[in-house]
Amino acid sequence: MRPSSSSSWSGLLRSCYSTMRRISSSSSYSSQPLPPPPPIPQRRVVVTGLGMVTPLGCGVGPSWEKLIMGGCGVREISVEDLQMGSFDREAQLHVFDQLTSKVAAVVPSGTNAGEFNEELWLNSKEGRSIARFIAYALCAADEALRDADWHPIKQEKKERTGVSIGGGIGSMSDILGAAQMICEKHLRKLSPFFVPRILINMAAGHVSMKYEFQGPNHAAVTACATGAHSIGDAARMIQFGDADVMVAGGTESSIDALSIAGFCRLRALSTRYNSIPEEASRPFDCGRDGFVIGEGSGIMVLEATMEFEHAKKRGAKVYAEVRGYGMSGDAYHITQPRSDGSGAILAMSQAIKQSGLHPHEVDYLNAHATSTPRGDLIEAIAIQSLFSDHANSGALAFSSTKGATGHLLGAAGAVEAIFTVLAIHKGIAPLTLNLTQPDATFNSPFVPLSTSKEMQIRAAISNSFGFGGTNASLLFTAAP
Repeated sequence: MRPSSSSSWSGLLRSCYSTMRRISSSSSYSSQPLPPPPPIPQRRVVVTGLGMVTPLGCGVGPSWEKLIMGGCGVREISVEDLQMGSFDREAQLHVFDQLTSKVAAVVPSGTNAGEFNEELWLNSKEGRSIARFIAYALCAADEALRDADWHPIKQEKKERTGVSIGGGIGSMSDILGAAQMICEKHLRKLSPFFVPRILINMAAGHVSMKYEFQGPNHAAVTACATGAHSIGDAARMIQFGDADVMVAGGTESSIDALSIAGFCRLRALSTRYNSIPEEASRPFDCGRDGFVIGEGSGIMVLEATMEFEHAKKRGAKVYAEVRGYGMSGDAYHITQPRSDGSGAILAMSQAIKQSGLHPHEVDYLNAHATSTPRGDLIEAIAIQSLFSDHANSGALAFSSTKGATGHLLGAAGAVEAIFTVLAIHKGIAPLTLNLTQPDATFNSPFVPLSTSKEMQIRAAISNSFGFGGTNASLLFTAAP
């Protein structure tokens, strides 16, 4: 016989009362403190694979060789570089004429060695959902994974491999084109892949999907510090046991009408050297007048390494060890660092402290220096303040590789971290291009390297500072 409604409610109340009594009777357990979390082993992290796409060339070899030889990836831009193909020619020419800066560090495209093959990375069947900044990350990640010889087949290893790739801006050219469609009432022509093409985390997403990596999937967005934060965060994920292997770095492709116009309006770009583009990016030089916008990607493969652990167990090639990672915020201004360099000092100090080294044990420093009058000066002040006698004696070698590559924005920290790792691995400190007359405020012999220098490098720092006062420093040491 079906029970009445009142009897059903009565049964439910009796059940709830019984449950509450059981919970109450076990309250003695809840009064006991929970046990502490299990101890976290201090896992060391090493670099086992490198990949890059830069204005100097596609690939680590071409980029490094051209950098060391004093090559430059900056050139004069054309109307076609503005990526305004959906606009009429008159609009394109008008915008180009209005731009005060007409130089950029562009990734060379083509099918020759050292060139980015657009047919392979952008015009495949998946190309509709892949913007250029995503394609750069896929290309660099492919090289890094092949270099590390990391191609896991077992499910467990895929679950222990993660991705940490960030970007600064995303695909502004897609946004500009979509805005035009809306203004012209052509909404139905908007690509269904518009959103996936502009989301910055889709670079990490596409890499993880291509290789079926199911570990942490992370995308930092911290302006020009993005690449360094992505690598540092990935290293900590390994240290804390979230993954055994991380594919980490940054990517950017913002050579387009809207991005260049925005930075021009901000008065951040170089305008004095439009007729001699290869001399436009000149970090620490007294003739600097702004940065040169660049594009590209830098990706590292990071692995845990201790006795019987991942990298050593599989006999991986080791370039360097990630020994320290420092972060800070200026809490001061949207674009300008504090005049005393305290934000940069704090980030570098934390990286050095975490490494267990003394500032005098750092042999080389890859500066963030973008070729802006104020930014370069303040970073120099910070370096002198932190390293004091070690810097002023000339024992600390430092340079900025942005003279050759321009400023790669969200990819800068990763590309320059790779250059720093290669400096350790190959024993060559790269030069600062276009340093013809060092800023008079620098104290001799505290001047950046104007030529590449062969030297033993046991420990090196790579700096990255971004808009909003975000700072990151990575400290690498020779392979353990």
